[in-house]
Amino acid sequence: MTQPQANPPLPQPFDAAHFDDPYATYARLREEGPVHHIRLPDGSAVWLVLREADVRAGLTDPRLSVNKARAGNGYQGFSLPPALDANLLNIDPEDHPRLRRLVSKAFTPRYVEGMRQRIEDACERQADALAKQLTADGTVDLVAAFAQPLPVALIGDILAVPEPDRHAFSGWVTTMMDPAGPQDLVAAIGHIHRFLLDLVAARRAEPGDDLLSELIAARDEGDRLSEDELVSLAFLILMAGSENTQHVISGGTLTLLRHPDQLAALRADPGLMPGAVEELLRYVHPNQSAIRRFPTEPVELAGVPVPAGDTVLLCLAAAHRDPERYPEPDRFDIHRADSAHLALGQGMHYCLGAALARTQLHSALGTLVRRFPGLALGCPAERLAWRTSFRSHALKRLPVRIGR
Repeated sequence: MTQPQANPPLPQPFDAAHFDDPYATYARLREEGPVHHIRLPDGSAVWLVLREADVRAGLTDPRLSVNKARAGNGYQGFSLPPALDANLLNIDPEDHPRLRRLVSKAFTPRYVEGMRQRIEDACERQADALAKQLTADGTVDLVAAFAQPLPVALIGDILAVPEPDRHAFSGWVTTMMDPAGPQDLVAAIGHIHRFLLDLVAARRAEPGDDLLSELIAARDEGDRLSEDELVSLAFLILMAGSENTQHVISGGTLTLLRHPDQLAALRADPGLMPGAVEELLRYVHPNQSAIRRFPTEPVELAGVPVPAGDTVLLCLAAAHRDPERYPEPDRFDIHRADSAHLALGQGMHYCLGAALARTQLHSALGTLVRRFPGLALGCPAERLAWRTSFRSHALKRLPVRIGR
């Protein structure tokens, strides 16, 4: 009797070179087809969607749920404990508007505009600190001295996180996103969980004029939040408000240094910065894919059948370099006529902090360009250290010289 043939193993396309330059991997896959069934480095199987039009459509497709309960045979990928996981990224339309309304007023364009001077002052202070941290060889790590502490300080102010705790939280998030091993991941998540529980308890005992105190009041007085939702919202605001912004600052600085003509144009005309920020969000946003999704029924994505409950990754990095959407997509051009992107999401899951992120990036990069006319790479580009992560393409360190 002929034995049934086992399904062939799924391809795992992420080699060592991918972490330095993921765009080459995605370009090859995109040319081979719009959707691929692959296995990620952590062993989980996913459907990877690569073309911009399909990614854009997927972000608003009501059949693609972000709720892990929709995963067939249980979700096998990266998971957090319930007290960190009940946030806006993992909630479908039935609960999403309720949670979003509770935090939205702290991130409206009007509120952020009122923060502009505080953001600009924070950028100036961090630039002063950067200039004082030169090492013996005349270099300074722009990630540690500027890109990382700046957004942590600003989002920490919104939630009234005590200043001594902000650096520790940022370090735990970094470890969570790029752990050296499984134990480091578990330990980092544990530290984050305990820190947030303690922070909520402290603010509950002594409320202040801050967003976290308002969320606690919504939980305790109106019962509009569960305790897990409360802690998870605090986690999401702190993590998203610091993690992505820091990497666009560092990746954006590196991109400008690698394109001296574009940097010179910015120095000659600071009014080009808004367009530069949008192009950088397209060109170097760290998130390689949107949050994973699960079809609630069998679907076709770009003509490829995908079973209900399978994991779908909408690949932002591939979409942003799709030549069918962007002319010469691998060219960085702050004058690009159409740099509309998906870095901040689409539809219901559009980034709540988009206005804050744009304002921080505008001020941070503008401060660096203006304050340090001699800014230059402090090591050969091939020696730069990148995260070994398929989730985020981010610099671990960025040695620079700031000149005189």
